[in-house]
Amino acid sequence: MAGVDAAMVQEAIQGQLIKVVEQCVDAELEHLETLEKMDSDDIERLREKRLADMKRHSKQLQEWKALGHGEYSELTEEKEFFEAGKVSKGIVCHFYKDGSPRCKIVDHHMRRLAPRHPEARFCKLNVERAPFLTERLRIRVIPTIALVAGSKTKDYIVGFTDLGNRDDFTTGVLEWRIAQSGAIKYSGDLSHPPDPDDEVDWEEVGSTKKATTAEKYRSIRSGFDDGEDDGLSD
Repeated sequence: MAGVDAAMVQEAIQGQLIKVVEQCVDAELEHLETLEKMDSDDIERLREKRLADMKRHSKQLQEWKALGHGEYSELTEEKEFFEAGKVSKGIVCHFYKDGSPRCKIVDHHMRRLAPRHPEARFCKLNVERAPFLTERLRIRVIPTIALVAGSKTKDYIVGFTDLGNRDDFTTGVLEWRIAQSGAIKYSGDLSHPPDPDDEVDWEEVGSTKKATTAEKYRSIRSGFDDGEDDGLSD
């Protein structure tokens, strides 16, 4: 059985590598065709433009990192949410409650998404520490993810209804749903959710066994009983 799982992982890796290689080859061919039509001055201007773009992107990443982007962090009090909104145009904030099994599931996916999307601030806030903000945003169900785009709260993911109404949704599905708000950049098709079978878990690559979606789900919940989305009051 382990051999079959290893073969599936290897096949998935090879499929991804083939796609990457094909994209690189196509880009290089297009680049060469362009160069043939350019003179030395055009090529030098193109090189300078690319260098400038790289420097600009590197500077932007450093600025985002200084604002807490690129990692999933906890806000200790509600005023930090307002402060973050003044400097970060995109915010993905998980409003949670201690002891909620579904909040633990959201934490798992948010930790994985934060490094993929340094353009947004990924954070969490305990509703018991933020009664004013919770009331102002009309949060009634836990977990709720508030999505800020352009420094304005544009959307909410309430419970798991928008995520297939199931606890074992993939990180890709949550990424797709967040992207619909404009809080993060997305290279896929926003009109259709991603196919869970197409999602490669690179954290599992190289291991002797690739965990199934159900197995990952059980490990995340780890001992919690099944239940509906939690309300703010017990």
